[in-house]
Amino acid sequence: MIGHIPLILASASPRRVELLAQIGVTPDQILPAHVDEVALKDERPIDMARRLADAKAQEIQKQHPNACVIGADTVVSVGRRILGKAEDEAQARAYLSLLSGRSHRVIGGLAILAPGGVKVVKAITTKVDFKRLSVQEIDGYIASDEWHDKAGAYAIQGRAGAFVKSINGSYANVVGLAIHEVANALKGLGVHPAGLI
Repeated sequence: MIGHIPLILASASPRRVELLAQIGVTPDQILPAHVDEVALKDERPIDMARRLADAKAQEIQKQHPNACVIGADTVVSVGRRILGKAEDEAQARAYLSLLSGRSHRVIGGLAILAPGGVKVVKAITTKVDFKRLSVQEIDGYIASDEWHDKAGAYAIQGRAGAFVKSINGSYANVVGLAIHEVANALKGLGVHPAGLI
């Protein structure tokens, strides 16, 4: 592909913008996609992450067919149970109690759509082990309000970093975007944003 291809991030997440900046990529536009983020009946977490990332990218590319669009979604799962964004403090508390003292998976759905219908859609899985959380730790975290708008009701790059015993896989994926895979996919599609090495 020749010439400058506009790059659009189909997400309002400031974390994803920061992660792209970390690899020297600045989107030409940030246009959040509005997609229903409810799991389909019997949908596996990995399939949900891929489907939502693809749906977000497609929604924006319909309006900007000559752009390269990055869609992303993060799904937190314990077994086949999906933990979305907590709707209130009670749900956030329930999620943190469930994550306490056990492993879970953070699945990052990634869809990159280039002009002409060429695309990459994948899911990146990171295993995260939480220490056992005391009632006081959960109460303190809820009080911090950091759980708002976060899959699984926590942010690994924030105070919840103290809860994480270990991770196996991409840390950036847990924050919100697997930047290694983004860089490789962009290059593979022949899209070279200014700043990407």
